[in-house]
Amino acid sequence: MEVIETIVIQNSEVEGKETVVSSVDTDKTKAEFIWTVQATWHLVNTRLEMDQAFDQPVCKKKKLWEMVAEKVNAKLRESEVTDVTVKAYECDLKWRNMLATYRKNAERAKRLGVTSVHWEFFKAMHEVLGKSREEIEAQRRAKLSGTKVGKAIASKRFTPILPTPPATAAPCPTRPPQDVLQLYMELQERKMNMWAQQKALEERKIEAINNLAQAISSLAQKNSTQISKDGH
Repeated sequence: MEVIETIVIQNSEVEGKETVVSSVDTDKTKAEFIWTVQATWHLVNTRLEMDQAFDQPVCKKKKLWEMVAEKVNAKLRESEVTDVTVKAYECDLKWRNMLATYRKNAERAKRLGVTSVHWEFFKAMHEVLGKSREEIEAQRRAKLSGTKVGKAIASKRFTPILPTPPATAAPCPTRPPQDVLQLYMELQERKMNMWAQQKALEERKIEAINNLAQAISSLAQKNSTQISKDGH
């Protein structure tokens, strides 16, 4: 009868849950890094210390994660943990999982308060990741205020760039009164011509209607006369 030996390792992602690894997979786990609580704390502290480097708009994340892995391995060697070294992609994947857990707990903290969150890594991560952009910029300026660079920036006077005034249209030349009167007379004359044309058109319509009525009347009279003749 085969006896399966189990190794219980505390899972750093969800409090109270445990990961069970059977002895059948011992050959596989020898080549893989197992995230203990101590190793996870090394990752969290290292990654948070380098948060500004990761937050740069132009940066090589692969190189940064390699630096994180080197620092975590160095801290593990100081703790006499030299069985397996962690790789850069493993640090990246672990951090992504922790970020997902952090965000869920951050939402819980907003709804129910910080005291409702008992995840051990939340406080350390929230002190760095929970700050807004304005708070980070204010802290950066506060750090620079006492330095030579900060004093130089504060004392430097900048010439304000004023907005370019909009180009004003050239004023229209005013016409003398004679031109205005002549223009008015021309407009009135055009109106009179249009009115005369419209009146002539209406008269033609009336004349055409009258002619049509006379034609119909004469045609009716002819028909009645022809009918009376046929009757006799």
